[in-house]
Amino acid sequence: MTTPLFSIAFGVGTQNRQGAWLEVFYAQPLLHPAAELVEAVCPLIGYQEGNQALPITKNQACDLAAALKHIDPLQSALLKRLAESEKPLVVCVLAEDSALSSTPEAYLKLHLLSHRLVKPHGLNLTGIFPLLPNVAWTSQGAVDLSELAERQLEARLKGELLEVFSVDKFPKMTDYVVPSGVRLADSSRIRLGAYIGEGTTVMHEGFVNFNAGTAGPGMIEGRVSAGVFVGKGSDLGGGCSTMGTLSGGGNIVISVGEGCLIGANAGIGIPLGDRNTVESGLYVTAGTKVALLDEQGNLVRVVKARELAGQPDLLFRRNSQSGAVECKTHKSAIELNEALHAHN
Repeated sequence: MTTPLFSIAFGVGTQNRQGAWLEVFYAQPLLHPAAELVEAVCPLIGYQEGNQALPITKNQACDLAAALKHIDPLQSALLKRLAESEKPLVVCVLAEDSALSSTPEAYLKLHLLSHRLVKPHGLNLTGIFPLLPNVAWTSQGAVDLSELAERQLEARLKGELLEVFSVDKFPKMTDYVVPSGVRLADSSRIRLGAYIGEGTTVMHEGFVNFNAGTAGPGMIEGRVSAGVFVGKGSDLGGGCSTMGTLSGGGNIVISVGEGCLIGANAGIGIPLGDRNTVESGLYVTAGTKVALLDEQGNLVRVVKARELAGQPDLLFRRNSQSGAVECKTHKSAIELNEALHAHN
């Protein structure tokens, strides 16, 4: 096997009674695995080409562990543990980062994000929603919704309680990955597929969606929507809403530069450059008309907010008397105005 792979992972998961995958746990996913590992694994699992999710038996897991003993001791040790499983096993192979075609593939890409192997916007997530079944996440793991009532009855008859924490396509991240160096006040508010950088604190009302996150360090007290990536040293105030969209769908990607402050109940629909501040309660969408002010507070020009996207050192605020959205900069607004004209 000479063609390099994009990713490979050995997983254990849950299937419903019809054998359909509900979820998959990959303890140690690999990005761009070594050629030697690929050459050792592929013949043992019958892999030929393309993106595939290949079920394996306990015996195959043992064979894979032996084959990787001197090539990758960590993966070998993992496979030895997987060989003890009573749950179904799978090897997910991604030849390339293309549109998704199976539930195990979707879970692998979510793991790559939460393991910090790929940053948000760095993966093709096209087709992910139909491939993630709506699942009851319970005290006994993932349960198919059509089987939930029977499982609840079975638990009661044994004197047990099957607690349902949520019904959703996405599980919480910490049931699969707990990144190093983070504080997560309420882990149920962080979905698998979130990227939580070293030094990040997510407070109780903070929420981080999949394909979104923060480079860290920083404080998240509001909502980081899918498609939003927050730079280092930024603070998203309580109740803040960021209106990002999925990069895989061809929509605008929202990024937040380093050292930004988005106040409580504020929101953005444009990328922010470094050291931007958005006043509490202010929503700045791409079409918002913004009065550009110079250092003395004089009006220079009225622009749409999209023209200020990615510019550093901006303060967005609302005029308390007129209600107009204004923007001041630590640099001369005249210079910024000239830059905008040159860009146009």
